[in-house]
Amino acid sequence: MADIYGHLPRGPAGVMKAAIWSIQGLRSAWLHESSFRLEVCLFVVLGPLGWMLGGNGVERALLIGSCLLVMAMELMNSSMEAIIERYGAERHELAGRAKDMGSAAVFVLMMNVILVWALILGPRLLQG
Repeated sequence: MADIYGHLPRGPAGVMKAAIWSIQGLRSAWLHESSFRLEVCLFVVLGPLGWMLGGNGVERALLIGSCLLVMAMELMNSSMEAIIERYGAERHELAGRAKDMGSAAVFVLMMNVILVWALILGPRLLQG
């Protein structure tokens, strides 16, 4: 039965299509976005490190999850920049502002990674 907008529930085929589109998006980001590639490489190091250094499930989720958030926001920022570039490379104040804000969002989440890792691991390092 459709919802009020006419959308039918997604069955297994719909879920599979969504997964394929997601994989295509990840592949596109890897091929065209150097920042995303760098963040993935950092995650390859920090992910396992977060798993080993996290003292419990919550700490592991925070250490690893903070890194995943950076990559997710990078994907959003890259998608927004692609849309802006689609409509022309000429300089426009609003386009520039949007791109700067997307970059700032990634930066804020990078600061979150530093904060989370420092608050969880810092006390252990200071205690020796």
